[in-house]
Amino acid sequence: MRAVEAVAGPAEPDLVQLLTPGGERVGHPAYGLDVTADELRGLHRDMVLTRRFDAEAVALQRQGELGLWPSSFGQEAAQVGSARAARPGDHVFPSYREHGVAWCRGVDPTNLLGMFRGVNNGGWDPHDNNFHLYTLVIGSQSLHATGYAMGVAKDGADSAVVAYFGDGATSQGDVAESFTFAAVSNAPVVFFCQNNQWAISVPTEKQTRVPLHQRAQGYGFPGVRVDGNDVLACLAVTKWALERARAGEGPTLIEAYTYRMGAHTTSDDPTRYRPDTEVEEWRRKDPISRLTAHLTAQGLADDAYVASLEAESEALGRRVREAVRAMPDPDRFALFEHAYADGHALVDEERAEFAAYQASFTDGEGA
Repeated sequence: MRAVEAVAGPAEPDLVQLLTPGGERVGHPAYGLDVTADELRGLHRDMVLTRRFDAEAVALQRQGELGLWPSSFGQEAAQVGSARAARPGDHVFPSYREHGVAWCRGVDPTNLLGMFRGVNNGGWDPHDNNFHLYTLVIGSQSLHATGYAMGVAKDGADSAVVAYFGDGATSQGDVAESFTFAAVSNAPVVFFCQNNQWAISVPTEKQTRVPLHQRAQGYGFPGVRVDGNDVLACLAVTKWALERARAGEGPTLIEAYTYRMGAHTTSDDPTRYRPDTEVEEWRRKDPISRLTAHLTAQGLADDAYVASLEAESEALGRRVREAVRAMPDPDRFALFEHAYADGHALVDEERAEFAAYQASFTDGEGA
């Protein structure tokens, strides 16, 4: 929790910012936000624990306990701020890196690791927390979210939908199609793009000639670029977008301008395509450090608070580590469950064929 030396200075043009890299609160004419001391500490706690969980997951993969892990290091403010803007009744469609969003939606962090260990297909019921399963197919969840939002509108429900994706997904046809359907149907959906600058090794400037949030103009709905390392700005802008969605004013595209401090996944080596100077520049804009600086300046982060949070972080790391190593092998027939809501004859046939195949090994008939 030691603060990195932060840089001060104004936000980039068209970038909504309420908390500077140095931890100073600034106003914005369109996006005001009132937060209590407890709420500030809560946002800080969410980010610190999310980062601790993420670091433990990276370590577990390096130790052979997980097959792969996509780190969220550096993107905590974008995820926590936007997630805390949503109501329990809102429905969230993540990609595969939204560990902070999952935390805020009440999903047990150990459940996120099961899929990357290969013991389940997600590990939680999306209806329990209104948080859909992780989606590995790039951008497809944006169409799922749009369709769900269209259904919400037809049902007349007082809720909205949030779809998360990265800058790389904006080059996929699914995202473009979801923008079209959401616009023409005035769907209550917020498209939350975490622009972390790199689609694996492809920089943003190789994907678009305009800032990503400006793409919304061509579809007829608002686009806003927010400082993705400013948890307060992400909270304020996402609240505004969700409120207009619930009021029947249609979709919004939010571009959270942030940075992926770690590798794309643990199979990636970012030093092969990213300059060290760029990484260091963004390190000085660290989202946790800037909120830590603000809390300290306001007298809201004394030694007792820091010690308590560090102890909670270490306890979370131990719990995650022990839970992963204790995960049982999966039921081999679980892959046939939940393929269809009401069952299907073809799935029953495939299950029977698989059972016969498995039995052939125990009967000594298999290879």
